[in-house]
Amino acid sequence: MNFAEAIANINWLSILAASLSAFVIGGIWYGPLFGKAWMAASGKTEGELQQRNMAQVFTVSLLLILIAAINLEMFIGSEGTLAYGMFAGLLAGIGWVATFMGVIYLFEKRSLKLWLINAGYSVIALTLMGSILGAW
Repeated sequence: MNFAEAIANINWLSILAASLSAFVIGGIWYGPLFGKAWMAASGKTEGELQQRNMAQVFTVSLLLILIAAINLEMFIGSEGTLAYGMFAGLLAGIGWVATFMGVIYLFEKRSLKLWLINAGYSVIALTLMGSILGAW
């Protein structure tokens, strides 16, 4: 399949659903589940976080997640299944995102705890995104 066919076969509803799932998981992950641990590990304070332009943060975050969903959809393809999509998302999370994040964290001397929180979100979010994309 060439690039034009791959683009033509994208299920945009599944892209949207997958993107929203990662966005919601992020809200839960960095909120009630690991919000305080993430703030401590990243050295952020409530005051610093409140100074952000949240409309910009949410808009750009959703756009970046949308790009990730499109990318993952291109790898899964129109013939994907729930199991294949889940596996592809899991491998993308562990094999690409978490590993590259690990390299960066080593050079930046960031903590293992922060890597586990951030990489953990990526693995969970991409696995769910892949499941949605593969199932549709």
